[in-house]
Amino acid sequence: MAFREFSVHALYQILLVLGVIVAVLFSGLVFLTGKGDAMSGGSGVRTTFKGKASFDDYMSRLVLILGGAFLLIMLAMDVIAQRAPDAFN
Repeated sequence: MAFREFSVHALYQILLVLGVIVAVLFSGLVFLTGKGDAMSGGSGVRTTFKGKASFDDYMSRLVLILGGAFLLIMLAMDVIAQRAPDAFN
């Protein structure tokens, strides 16, 4: 059982580091791309006249992906901590 506890603990630590990296990137992108109209309801993806996505569209998509990744990483960490509480004592 010692190897299993070590591997669970190692996986938890890897997810923790990955979660911190994703959180820092997510926060930085939100601060850099914020336009001050957060309460306006927003709109869908905007395109230029020729139908190509703009830089803001790519940044919005990246922020959405990083937010989802952060959510999934934190959920995985919670599940690991709940199923193997003895590995963290």
